Amino acid sequence: MSVLTIGLSHRTAPVAMLERVSVSGDTLAKLLFDVQKDVCVAEAMVVSTCNRVEVYAAVDRFHAAVTAITRLLSVHSGVPVDELTPHLYVHYEDRAVEHLFSVVCGLDSMVVGEGQILGQVRQALKLGQKVGTVGATLNELVQQALRVGKRAHTDTGIDQAGASLVTAGLAFFGPLQGKRALVVGAGSMSALAAATLARAGAGEIVVANRTFERGARLAQAVGGRAVGLRDVPQELATADLVITCTGGGSHVITPDMVTGEVFLLDLALPHDVDPAVRELPGVTLVDLETIQESGIGSREGDAVQTVRELVAQELTAFLDAERAAKVTPTVVALRSKAADVVEAELGRLLMRLPELDERARGEVTQTVQRVVDKLLHEPTVRVKQLATSPGGDHYAEALRELFDLDPKMPEAVREVEL
Repeated sequence: MSVLTIGLSHRTAPVAMLERVSVSGDTLAKLLFDVQKDVCVAEAMVVSTCNRVEVYAAVDRFHAAVTAITRLLSVHSGVPVDELTPHLYVHYEDRAVEHLFSVVCGLDSMVVGEGQILGQVRQALKLGQKVGTVGATLNELVQQALRVGKRAHTDTGIDQAGASLVTAGLAFFGPLQGKRALVVGAGSMSALAAATLARAGAGEIVVANRTFERGARLAQAVGGRAVGLRDVPQELATADLVITCTGGGSHVITPDMVTGEVFLLDLALPHDVDPAVRELPGVTLVDLETIQESGIGSREGDAVQTVRELVAQELTAFLDAERAAKVTPTVVALRSKAADVVEAELGRLLMRLPELDERARGEVTQTVQRVVDKLLHEPTVRVKQLATSPGGDHYAEALRELFDLDPKMPEAVREVEL
């Protein structure tokens, strides 16, 4: 199986298009099931964030898989294929691995180095595992990608290369000290927003959430106050700024709710705030399009270059290990065949020489086994080394041909390993 990535991001599509294609909840689970049901797809995972919508799949046919997944993205989003296709990118095999490594490190984010993507990819993996669309191929790849991402964020300072989306959005507001803030939502982005406001000295932080208990936990963590979503209009009347990120699919703030001057930061996809509020006097609305157009957080520096080098090193190591692993079943099959030959020939020899005592039998057995092991040692070590070079898979094919190995044996070994 080969890894295929098909998706669109802030680099290839306007936020309005990302909003239309974005999937969550039951729609996301249905997309996963439908992708995996295709005859050329064995595994599937979907990463859907405010920056990107990407399908990762383990496939056995490239062109057929690209066509099928593109069609399913169109069906589930309602965006016609001919309108969707110009915004899509496709990565396959090595390029797909490199792309995922870059994504989890924050190199491909709207705000370079943002750390939210690590948790988002982790959640995508968990969902795929939960619904049964992620198997050994994607699990191994994503687990390694998460390790690379964690290393990048821990060891390189990439987090400081660009601000978080929250910080980038708040750059349009000004000093936060003493200001009254309303945070709508209690997910990971909202928690980051609340923490950012608390550190900056906001005078009061109010958290509004659909589930009051979850909102109350977040409010308590930042020394704030919790309310329900129904209280948003009342809280808006006295708020200096509002940060919202529910991604519920419908507007939680509409023009009729806004009665005075207020700064609104909408980080949700689909949008939480009706764009029409931008026309109201005294209202400033900053959303993902605003941040994207501003270029805030997209600067590159030494940390970014360090992470790019890290990705290149980790990519080489991962691909080498993967190619070597593909040869292992053939090596095991070869040694298994050699062991069968040794056993059969020793059996015949000992039947012809029944007078041999136990000690002599043991010496003969060990000698024959040592001879076979020494003969096989060099070629099996070399074939694993050569497997990491371009075209390395041909060496395993040569072993199977030269030693007349059962073509089903390596696959049987691989299934046992999995």
